[in-house]
Amino acid sequence: MTKSDDLKTRRVAAVAQGAATRGIYVERAENAELWDVDGKRYIDFAAGIAVNNTGHRHPRIMAAVAGQAEAFTHTCFHVAPYESYLRLAERLNAAAPGEFAKKTLLVTTGAEAVENALKMARAYTGRSGVVAFSGAFHGRTLMGMALCGKVMPYKKNFGAMPPEVYHAPFPNAYHGVTPEMSLAALEQLFRSTIDPERVAAIIIEPVQGEGGFNIAPAGFLKSLRALCDAHGIVLIADEVQAGIARTGKLFAFEHAGVAADLVAMAKGLAGGFPLSAVTGRAEIVDAAPLGGVGGTYAGNPLAVAAANAVLDVIAEEDLCARAIEIGERLQTRLKAVAERQGMACIGEVRGLGAMVAFELVRDRGSRDPDPALTQAIVAEAEARGLIVLPCGTRGNVVRILPPLTTPMALVDEAADILEASIEAAVTKTAEAA
Repeated sequence: MTKSDDLKTRRVAAVAQGAATRGIYVERAENAELWDVDGKRYIDFAAGIAVNNTGHRHPRIMAAVAGQAEAFTHTCFHVAPYESYLRLAERLNAAAPGEFAKKTLLVTTGAEAVENALKMARAYTGRSGVVAFSGAFHGRTLMGMALCGKVMPYKKNFGAMPPEVYHAPFPNAYHGVTPEMSLAALEQLFRSTIDPERVAAIIIEPVQGEGGFNIAPAGFLKSLRALCDAHGIVLIADEVQAGIARTGKLFAFEHAGVAADLVAMAKGLAGGFPLSAVTGRAEIVDAAPLGGVGGTYAGNPLAVAAANAVLDVIAEEDLCARAIEIGERLQTRLKAVAERQGMACIGEVRGLGAMVAFELVRDRGSRDPDPALTQAIVAEAEARGLIVLPCGTRGNVVRILPPLTTPMALVDEAADILEASIEAAVTKTAEAA
């Protein structure tokens, strides 16, 4: 029995089944590579689900965390605050889109950031309604589940969701949902289901994560901004997966030239340490009563030290430009594969910066999803030493999230493995049919 086999057995016996895991038990990691307990090497193009944008164990980040650990590891910001929290808040206030006064709250997870943004919006507007979109993912808390636009596995068996959460269709050109159709659905929602004067917030991912890396068109985000302005609704950008240089801008909303009122961020913010933030209009952030937001571990000093180092690394190594370079290299390779004879299973290759995906279909005419082939490609890649992830409301999208510090030679090696994995999975599927 291998070490991995032993750990799998122990995991089944000891860990909650609902906490889904892969079969890779990591022993060590460096930049864009990791090694399992049996010594097998992997190229990590999941990056902890868009967390390690600066790679595993970036020296600058590790040094910052080590230095902080020598001083103190926890005081609780509510009890004994610290300068590094203030400095990070100031930097996020300056970096987030929008020419208006901003403030920041630091918390721990993406779901917490989303929940606190909604609390702020409700406190500020005095309203309770919230609008999200089909295919959305905003976390696994009770309100996060309600906001999600995907039942399995996020809502399955968990009972009634919080009230006054509504959904509109997310624009998806590949599946025939135009921005005009989405806006018309919102207008219909306001006419038939909830008065816009009861809506506190509209929350949207500029690039959907779990939903399939669907990109919100710039024109749609601008129209959404105008709609919110017309009705006094707070616009919340969920940048948890798309933010922190992943798409080639520090925040994905910047591609559209749109400023949301509140920005929820997490994942890549602290380079592998648990930290999230809400940054936005000062008057909205300040609407919550004293003591109404925060938490015991919110803004942990080690994670804050890491985040300040992450922002330094992004600027010094120009990781926004690197995200574009890596994304273009991967999309070029994938589009070439898609054009090859016998590869009609790849319906679309899409992405923004180093947030790249391809959608698998049974044929390009019907565009019927092929989740089985998707899983086969992911498994084949893993067997060959490349970690990629599935996503999409229909389970038929492969997403690729390389660290932005990945050397281009390693990007090319990963592309070679992915190409071979697609071809092998297609061949095996055809032979089994």
